[in-house]
Amino acid sequence: MSTTLNVARYSALLSGVFYGIYHRRSLQKAHDQDKEHHAIHQREQLIAQAKDAWRQKQESAKGSDVITNPEDPRFDLEKLVAKWEKDL
Repeated sequence: MSTTLNVARYSALLSGVFYGIYHRRSLQKAHDQDKEHHAIHQREQLIAQAKDAWRQKQESAKGSDVITNPEDPRFDLEKLVAKWEKDL
């Protein structure tokens, strides 16, 4: 084979390898950004769910006059059990 043909073949091979490396890095960067965006969005959803659950817990606690502390002299076990049955 002629040297010109070998130079052209190896030049094409090396340029293909370098293009592959460049393309892989660009795809990986896009994937990493998408993954980070998804993680942030998921975290925001979890925070919103936790806030809703906390708000519901606070609203249900406001409406009941059941004392859950057994050390309190006004503690009534029957009222507490009735509240738990109602919540289920």
